[in-house]
Amino acid sequence: MSLKSSILYLENVNVSFDGFRALRDLSLTVKPGEMRAIIGPNGAGKTTMMDVITGKTKPDSGRVLFDETVNLTRMDEAEIASLGIGRKFQKPTVFENHTVWNNLLLALKAGRRTWDTLFHATTARDRQEIEDILDITRLGHLRGEVSANLSHGQKQWLEIGMLLAQDPKLLLVDEPVAGMTDAETAETARLLRDIAQLHSVVVVEHDMAFVRDLDVQVTVLHEGTAIAEGTLDYVSADERVIEVYLGR
Repeated sequence: MSLKSSILYLENVNVSFDGFRALRDLSLTVKPGEMRAIIGPNGAGKTTMMDVITGKTKPDSGRVLFDETVNLTRMDEAEIASLGIGRKFQKPTVFENHTVWNNLLLALKAGRRTWDTLFHATTARDRQEIEDILDITRLGHLRGEVSANLSHGQKQWLEIGMLLAQDPKLLLVDEPVAGMTDAETAETARLLRDIAQLHSVVVVEHDMAFVRDLDVQVTVLHEGTAIAEGTLDYVSADERVIEVYLGR
């Protein structure tokens, strides 16, 4: 695997918990501007991989590099987030008593000092950034709606929008379509493809129809290591992937 021109580079990463090997010599390269889907059975190591990238879990060995040169294993979660790595967990966490607009405004200013967040006037540039995010997240018509009133899928889109407000170079998105309607699932695939025009994205997902809609390279994890990589059609035809994950 080549380190050159990578936004994310994992090499021979190992993680053990009380003797259980969650990651086994895991290697993965994501290019700048690429969207990659990560699939695999429960317990394959997908969440642990995300935890390692974001600094929540320190690997026992291996290299984890961001933007070719930044060693993530030497940094804590806050430092990694400040580099431009955003993570969206499976369950959406939005400020339910605030409007969609104010959720995005709070996220936009999250990087500023508390004084700025509380007292800094919203600029024309701030408003344009929020408008752009509302457009890409399909929430423009709901800008004044209290977030508690949104559907599950709309809350997922809002949280993705809140990540975008922090202008990350790399988004890690964990099972974004869990619990969504078919229509919301299809729209989420289009939304993420739009986002991938300007950001690198790693998507962990179980929904194979959704992964097919993403139309991206797929990495299959099993027992903490990558066992196949390529298009969904390519990995779906792999005998080992069929045996351990897709079934016959």
